[in-house]
Amino acid sequence: MFIKEKLIPVGIHEPQTGATYIAFGNDNKTSDLIADAMEAWLQENFLRLTSSGIKRLVVNTDNGPECNSHRSQFMMRMVCLADKFGLDIHLVYYPPYHSKYNPIEHYWGGLERSWNGYLLDSAQTVINRTANFVWRNLRTVTTTLFGSYPKGQSLRRAEKKKIEERLSRSETLPWWDVVITA
Repeated sequence: MFIKEKLIPVGIHEPQTGATYIAFGNDNKTSDLIADAMEAWLQENFLRLTSSGIKRLVVNTDNGPECNSHRSQFMMRMVCLADKFGLDIHLVYYPPYHSKYNPIEHYWGGLERSWNGYLLDSAQTVINRTANFVWRNLRTVTTTLFGSYPKGQSLRRAEKKKIEERLSRSETLPWWDVVITA
């Protein structure tokens, strides 16, 4: 008999340092899981960021349904993160079918190759193998965000309007380039 365990990875890659942070959830891939992963990364790295004088966080992201700029729950969570950490958040989206330009996609390929020949017989084995993976001379930082992440979270029209007022969308690429000012 096989025990079925579920892991949903959320990856954050820092292009300048090469560091990679992977958060694993065990319920559903949702806007809240992605936002919680970003919040955990920010909490872990906030002192380093602020002591370096960083005031704006540029987030290059895919245009998945959980994190695109149409997703009110995701945008609300990004506004909350901007306020909580006092950082401007600039969301820049990769166009569809252009994952070859996204550095985290290269990381995923390397991680999958490193698993070749290993029996991934439990969630803990996957987490441990990921934590021991070295990409570009840096060990991956991992965490777990186990808990309930229900699908279908949405805001009411008045709440959406309030969030939209906080967003500065590009005139030429309004769904692909969004700035949230703290």
